[in-house]
Amino acid sequence: MNPSTNAVPASGWLTALLWLQGTYYLITGVWPLVSIETFLLVTGPKTDHLQSPDPTEADHWLVMTVAVLIIAAALPMLLAAWRRNAPPEIVVLALAAAAGLTAIDIIYVARGVLLPIYLADAVVEVVLILAWALALATRKKPRAAREDAERHFVQTGATVQEVGS
Repeated sequence: MNPSTNAVPASGWLTALLWLQGTYYLITGVWPLVSIETFLLVTGPKTDHLQSPDPTEADHWLVMTVAVLIIAAALPMLLAAWRRNAPPEIVVLALAAAAGLTAIDIIYVARGVLLPIYLADAVVEVVLILAWALALATRKKPRAAREDAERHFVQTGATVQEVGS
């Protein structure tokens, strides 16, 4: 069975959240790859590059790894938004990424490893989590959506073949 053929269209809320979170992650992921200097200026010094025998700013391997992983999370969210489709796997990705980044931000600011500027990201992540909770709590259940579609077919006299073409 092909999951894309059974996909349920995302509501406006879910699509908007996917665009918002995907774009935010894409921007924050690309930033250190494009300008490590400005990234470090805002987020504070990092020590991951000091493991290199002759450390340079280009040796921030951990920053770059996290950046690439955040981009990797952003791309499926943006693809799902573009398709106006929010399969459960994408919702889990969005919520897990937001929850994980929130925890990292809070824990490592509290431990003095990250600067307090990371709490701004934690606030954004918490807002995303709350928005997802609201969107999921208020969306139509699949059965209700199916009943709406059936009602549309009955009212318009459309057939499945006509709708698909």
